[in-house]
Amino acid sequence: MGARPARRLSLLALTLRLAAASAVIAGLSLHARTPSRPAAVAQAPAAAAVPFVPSTPAAPARPAAPQLPGRLALVDGEAVDPVRIEPARISPATGLREETLARGDFAAIESPALRLTLTREAGSDRPPSLFVTLARRAADGPALAVIRTGPRGRIATKFGAIETLEATLAGATRRVCTGFATLEAAPLRIDGWLCAPLGQPPEPRALACALDGLTLEGAGEPAAGVFRAAEARRDPACAGARPSASAEAAGRTGSIRPRRPPAVAAKARG
Repeated sequence: MGARPARRLSLLALTLRLAAASAVIAGLSLHARTPSRPAAVAQAPAAAAVPFVPSTPAAPARPAAPQLPGRLALVDGEAVDPVRIEPARISPATGLREETLARGDFAAIESPALRLTLTREAGSDRPPSLFVTLARRAADGPALAVIRTGPRGRIATKFGAIETLEATLAGATRRVCTGFATLEAAPLRIDGWLCAPLGQPPEPRALACALDGLTLEGAGEPAAGVFRAAEARRDPACAGARPSASAEAAGRTGSIRPRRPPAVAAKARG
């Protein structure tokens, strides 16, 4: 009879041990399924330490242009539109200093528009073609595009012979202009375009006279020597060919002479 209570106590103890073991196993399983918050916090600084690398590198800033003596000017006291001189810059394509002068508004098709760039110390290296130069100038600044080209030519100016190319430039407005570049002004180079009013290409005379008024004030050698030599070759007839305020008001378009009033024309015929 004494052995039965002892056996019962032994079975009870075994049951309790099994229950305790099951509880421990269940707790360990639950702990393993639950993510550890401290571990996630500890990994956060490592993820934040990875630097951001952009897929497209930023464009390098344009270098500042060095200060040089001389200032571009356009001698034409009777012109209506003022001359705008843009800050000098270093060309990213050539590494040379460029100065740009503009007169007139490209979007105003009823008036002429001139834009030219002076490059000093251009050297004797062969420059890009006039088409390439014109396309780069059109896209850089005015945000224009060369959509069509026409005849090429060559005209004489006070800077010597210049190459010309008829080109249709387009942006918000489309105009037929004449692109040009000097051929004999080394070590300088002057290039740009001239647009006549009302969608017509400018006459060669108008372009020659536009360049006739270009000067470089206060420049030193060698730029001064080139401009001094050019001043000796100025065309006196260009002074009368430049449009005045009264001529513009009367309807003169570029180098096209204004029509006489009907009464005057009839009197002349009579």
